[in-house]
Amino acid sequence: MAELKHDERISTTKSLLMYLVRMGSFTSTPKILNEDRADSDLDIREKVTREELMLKCKEELSHLPLQIKRSFHYLQGLPAPEESTVDGVKPRDPESIRIMQWNVLSQSLGEKNDNFVACPKEALYWKSRRWRMLEEILTYEADILCFQEVDHFNFLKKTLEAIDFAGTFFPKPDSPCYYIKGNNGPDGCAIFYDTNKFDLLKTEIRILEICSCQSNQVMILCIFRRKSDGQEFCVATTHLKARQGVLLSSVRNEQGKDLLEFIRLHHDQRPVIITGDFNAEPSEPVYSTLTTCAELKLDSAYAYLSNQHAEPPYTTWKIREEGEVCHTLDYIFFSKDTMELQSLLVFPCGEDIGEDRVPSYRYSSDHFSLVCDFRFK
Repeated sequence: MAELKHDERISTTKSLLMYLVRMGSFTSTPKILNEDRADSDLDIREKVTREELMLKCKEELSHLPLQIKRSFHYLQGLPAPEESTVDGVKPRDPESIRIMQWNVLSQSLGEKNDNFVACPKEALYWKSRRWRMLEEILTYEADILCFQEVDHFNFLKKTLEAIDFAGTFFPKPDSPCYYIKGNNGPDGCAIFYDTNKFDLLKTEIRILEICSCQSNQVMILCIFRRKSDGQEFCVATTHLKARQGVLLSSVRNEQGKDLLEFIRLHHDQRPVIITGDFNAEPSEPVYSTLTTCAELKLDSAYAYLSNQHAEPPYTTWKIREEGEVCHTLDYIFFSKDTMELQSLLVFPCGEDIGEDRVPSYRYSSDHFSLVCDFRFK
């Protein structure tokens, strides 16, 4: 009898999981299938320098306060270069690979769904917010860019291609943007890379599964070869299921397991970097699932900001109707046996962020970007 009840509980839990997995937007509202056309007004030459593109950002943002300034933290054993706090960029180890991870905030969700009660409406206007977003990307000169909540891929594609980056985009199958009037198409994940430094050997995409059932969350996996020395490595990015609760935590953990299995199939013993908005605090099972993976031997880069090897207190900090929301949800995991972490971009303090938190006139997303320098061992 006890065994029967146990089986019934498993069956009930699985049924609930399947319901959550199949449901994308949790709404019966009809889909509005718009295309990515909001940036047809862009006036960018086919080829420009990074400096010229940054100047364009400054011109477009000249009526707004300056962006939030951040600096790099250099790990023990590496010299702390002078000027590291001036522009957050110089100097750099020429052998390093710089990775940016960022949930850029979907325009449709941010403007019409996320309810940022302290953010001025004008700060969310796309015609100016897109330049603040691009400014953040350009400032830290990353070689590989991993994004989530991208619903203006064509803007990123056109501007970043002008400085010799190429990218791929994979939308959520049932993006919540579909149900918002005036949307610019679905949101999803994207990876861009510097074509002057890397060859793209392979791109794989996957809709994450739970119990062989497709969810509404996706991942992109890319295999790169560095042109300077032929070193190959794997980069994957994802955006796991949102919302709080034990059941949703289980969903994220199962998605994390599926993500790892997919990487196992494709990385072929290459060093691995996994980035994403995991929508999970470090205390959730999915964090342990990734960091205890015996085959990949992953570690979390931003845990190295602390002497106690603990994650930062926040990667997202916003104000909604229910109050202040401050969580650690975004990560960069790396193969600790084959890669060495050199530096990390420090998160701004509360005073620098401002009492209204983010997004704001000074920062375009509700998540802060994560930027790391790695070197192959």
